Amino acid sequence: MNPEPEIRRLIELMPASGRMLTKIVSKPQQTAVIESPFPPPWSQERPIFINFDLWRRLPKPQRDLLLLRTVSWLVGIKWFKPDLYQGVVLAGMLGGIVELVQGDAVGVVVATGLGALAATQILRSTRSTESQLDADAGAIKVATRRGYTETEAAKHLLAGIESVSQVEGRSGLNFTELIRSQNLRAIAGLSPVGVPGTIKQE
Repeated sequence: MNPEPEIRRLIELMPASGRMLTKIVSKPQQTAVIESPFPPPWSQERPIFINFDLWRRLPKPQRDLLLLRTVSWLVGIKWFKPDLYQGVVLAGMLGGIVELVQGDAVGVVVATGLGALAATQILRSTRSTESQLDADAGAIKVATRRGYTETEAAKHLLAGIESVSQVEGRSGLNFTELIRSQNLRAIAGLSPVGVPGTIKQE
C-alpha cells in the first residue's frame, strides 16, 4: 500500500482537534498495526505510527474506527488542565526549583517527589480501563458524523480489535481488549451484558 493517499484520507477522517494535535507516520518496521506512544508534557505533536503493510490487510471501516479510536485517546490526554493532580505536579516542580535555589536538599526531595507522584497518577488515569472505554466512545461519536451509525461503528471497532490481534500474530486479546470488546458488543446490540462500573474505574 502506498501510504500517502491513505494518510491523506485518514487526516480528512479525523476531527479538527486530531488534525491539530496528531501526526500519522509510516513505520514499516514495527510489529504493531497501529501504535502511539504516551506523549510527554512537552511534546508539540503526538505521532501515530502505522505499519501500512499490515494496515492494508484490514477492511476500510475497521481502519477508520481504529484510527479514530487512537486519535480520541491521544486528544483525551491532557497534561495541563485545572485538576488536582496537575496542580500538584506544577506545585512540585515550582517548589523543587525554589528549594534548589535556596539550597534546601530535603525540600527539593519532598517537592520533586510530590510532583513525580502526581505525574504517575496522571499516567495511570490515562491508561485506565475507563480512559480506554472513553476513547472507544469518542471514536464512535466521531464516526457517526462520518456516515456510520453507532451500531455499525461499534461493530467495526470490535472487529478491528480482533483483526489487529490476528494480523499481529498474537494468540488472543489482552485483558483491556477483552473489556473493550464486551463494552462494544453491548453498544452494538450483540450482547445484553455491558461492563460493570467497578471494572470501568480500574
